[in-house]
Amino acid sequence: MTLPIILAVAEASTPEKFGLELHVVLIQVVSFLILAGVLYYYAIRPVLSTMDERVKKIDSGLRYADEVKAKLEAVQHESEATAKKAQAEASKVIEEARKTAKEYLDRQSQETAAKTSEMLVKAQQVIELERRKMLAEARTEIARLVVATTERVLARELSEDDRGRYNASAARELSNT
Repeated sequence: MTLPIILAVAEASTPEKFGLELHVVLIQVVSFLILAGVLYYYAIRPVLSTMDERVKKIDSGLRYADEVKAKLEAVQHESEATAKKAQAEASKVIEEARKTAKEYLDRQSQETAAKTSEMLVKAQQVIELERRKMLAEARTEIARLVVATTERVLARELSEDDRGRYNASAARELSNT
């Protein structure tokens, strides 16, 4: 029973003409164009300009990042070169210090050897001088003893001239032996 009522109501509300009305379609097209224009002017265009600005900022940021990366690489290469140069200079300074130290050590060794040999020569000279002095003293003492012994043997006293001759003769004989 309710079905016939629903069908009756449906038939009453259905328009009799089905079709397109040109003036309604034109109004709809004009409304759509106005809406599209307003949306484009107030929504799409600002969004597009914002997007363009962001693209430009991103591009400039990427370019800046590339520049910074290039500068960083350049600085790294420069610091590596500086480090290598500093290492080379340090090696050179160390080598020069070693060379200077070796030269100084050699010089000191030579000076020490020279001083040692000089001291040895002086010591030998002093020893030789002392030996000669001792021999001279020994000769004098021996000559005195010879004269004293001769005096006793001869039991007489020698004059100063005789004593000098005996001393000279004894000294000659001792120096020849």
